[in-house]
Amino acid sequence: MHLKIFADGASWGNPGPAAIGVVVKDEDGTELFRISRYIGNATNNQAEYQAVIAALQAATNFKAEKITLYIDSELVAKQLDSRYKVKSSTLYPLYKKASELFSKFTNLRIMNIKNTENNTAHLLAKAALKKATKSSTTQR
Repeated sequence: MHLKIFADGASWGNPGPAAIGVVVKDEDGTELFRISRYIGNATNNQAEYQAVIAALQAATNFKAEKITLYIDSELVAKQLDSRYKVKSSTLYPLYKKASELFSKFTNLRIMNIKNTENNTAHLLAKAALKKATKSSTTQR
């Protein structure tokens, strides 16, 4: 089985309220799993890493021989590919956790895509943000 996983993080403010969206599909494009989760306050890059971590954790539930992870964050893609160093002390623990999960898969490839190609994951992150911020404003 070849999994195609789309992951995205979103933040309103930097830092600010943040959420993640993940879509897991099989090689035929059939959706197998999705995540739309509010993660609290985070920067956009922290949200992107949290989306990757959630995506890789979800992938462990499938017996995939090959995984392609699609993300629209150039920074995260290049850090995980070791083309950029992780200089941020707030990103390093997330990078380390993502790298540890990455190493559990024998055939995992990261593809940096345009944000327009990551629309479903993006909309899932935005939906979680809207839901969480709407409920927090009505509770005040």
